[in-house]
Amino acid sequence: MHGADTDGRVVAAACTIAIDDLPDGLIVTDRYGCVVAVNRAAARLTGIPMERSVGRHMTDVYPFRDHDGRDWWKALDPEGGLRNRSRVPERPLHLPGGQELYVAARLVREPERGGEVERVAITLRDGGARARLERSRADLVSTVAHELRSPLTSVKGFTATLLAKWTRFTDEQKRVMLETVNNDADRVTRLITELLDVSRIESGRLEVRRQVVDLSVRARRLIAGRVAAGEAEDRYRLIVGDDLPEMWLDQDKIDQILGNLVENAVRHGRGTVTIEIESVGWGVAVSVRDEGEGIEPELAPRVFRQFWRGGNSRRRGGTGLGLFIVKGLVEAHGGTIIVQRAPEGGAEFRFTMPAGTPDFAAV
Repeated sequence: MHGADTDGRVVAAACTIAIDDLPDGLIVTDRYGCVVAVNRAAARLTGIPMERSVGRHMTDVYPFRDHDGRDWWKALDPEGGLRNRSRVPERPLHLPGGQELYVAARLVREPERGGEVERVAITLRDGGARARLERSRADLVSTVAHELRSPLTSVKGFTATLLAKWTRFTDEQKRVMLETVNNDADRVTRLITELLDVSRIESGRLEVRRQVVDLSVRARRLIAGRVAAGEAEDRYRLIVGDDLPEMWLDQDKIDQILGNLVENAVRHGRGTVTIEIESVGWGVAVSVRDEGEGIEPELAPRVFRQFWRGGNSRRRGGTGLGLFIVKGLVEAHGGTIIVQRAPEGGAEFRFTMPAGTPDFAAV
């Protein structure tokens, strides 16, 4: 039905679509360095239109250089080197405009083993995204080091003091020291748990073990626990709507979501903390709100990021991971969460969970 030319155009079109669908930049050259194909991602990353690059030599269009100013293509030398060389590791390179890209290459040989280089496939990744990821990891290391230093110093100090001067202290003094050590050990355990949760959320390995959960019972138990720990009972208000559907959720993770949101409201808000549970069209919505200063609308998109503490909240403690974890746990259930201004003027975190059996509710 199609002639040879038509078939050739169809194949060529299919190849063009395929490389343009790649999320990373791609440049293909012949063995001599003449550019034969460029995808849209590469044009976007380099700022060089495809029509200005195809048919020209790499060094004229993409003069990549390393941090020492060396010419990357010259060092690549596709026609030289060992005949079993095929892969060139990814490394950061710069174009004259200053933008940093992570560049890797594959030498395509015919035949594959020991043959001459027929073409070179070069992949490009955004250096800015990599730099942001590395900064995020650096922030994580810095936060962990900071949060661990204080409790571990306390644990070490009190333990060493008790071991060296046990007989010099009264039983009451020993009890105070051991209670401090116990509380600081709990703080370290909580931090490690948060870090493990972050790791599971980011890697997609978070498991949800569903069972029938009564959200109102979990909320009452949370409030009772905080009151038993010494907080005022009138600090909390629970509102439960009628005809709530059956909810299949992970009970431990629901407790963690509610606990983090209430702790956030107590730590960063003021006045009464209200938990409201109501039925919505496709499930149940839970709102946790306070009567504090609230969150400015322009800051709302940042709230669920790692290490967000906002305003003066750094002096109030916390790792800045709690709300990031809450969002990950809610989404693992197939739910959604938003932050908005509460009717009383404070912050309102509202998450919605789907109702139904485990098969229906599963993500």
